[in-house]
Amino acid sequence: MLTLPPAVRVYLCCEPVDMRKSFDGLEAATRHVIKQDPLSGHLFAFLNRRGNIVKVLFWDRSGLCILAKRLERGRFRLPEEVGPGQRQLEMESAELGLMLEGIDLRGARRRPRWEPRKSSQRVIMQS
Repeated sequence: MLTLPPAVRVYLCCEPVDMRKSFDGLEAATRHVIKQDPLSGHLFAFLNRRGNIVKVLFWDRSGLCILAKRLERGRFRLPEEVGPGQRQLEMESAELGLMLEGIDLRGARRRPRWEPRKSSQRVIMQS
């Protein structure tokens, strides 16, 4: 299981990418397709057309790193349906970990998350 700080985001490219690409090609895809800075410290995942290879590009403060995985059976699936023209989607690190295990997340239900109230919504009691 991947354990990443909450500040690290995971972006998945919804368009298939040529897996012959390495550091420079995936960096260019991050900038032009996902529209993010590859040096931001976030993770950027790319799938091939067949869906059996995933590469994850990330910056580790001293250089770019690539994590690659090929499934011998089955295919990686996008965690949700993508709309027309949608080129990237953001996912949680736990979802990426499950996806790397080959688990199809499209049928999974997400429970509502608790979110703190904003300071403008809090009622201040005066005595």
